Amino acid sequence: METLMILLIGVLITVATYLILSKNLIRVILGTAVLSHAVHLLILTIAGVKKGNVPLLKEAEAPYTDALPQALILTAIVISFAVTAFVLVLAYRTYQSNGTDDLEGLRGPENE
Repeated sequence: METLMILLIGVLITVATYLILSKNLIRVILGTAVLSHAVHLLILTIAGVKKGNVPLLKEAEAPYTDALPQALILTAIVISFAVTAFVLVLAYRTYQSNGTDDLEGLRGPENE
């Protein structure tokens, strides 16, 4: 199972790198979103799936499940969704004002 997850993470990072190196602004934004999801899967894979009791003081002494990786991933998903939505709005406004989403076209004249 872990080898399949690592293979999926590698494919997602490859796709994200390809999209980030594109000259289209929307593809760059989607590439960063895919890269953030690959990192979420990487954190989950590194943490592993552990089975045990809840970490309460009154419970019997036994192995317990650490909820920190899942909490970190959930927080990162919310933050990356908000950042992606904000950057998409900025890209839309850039397209409205400049008429292009090509990064070469957004650089401006060559003499500047």
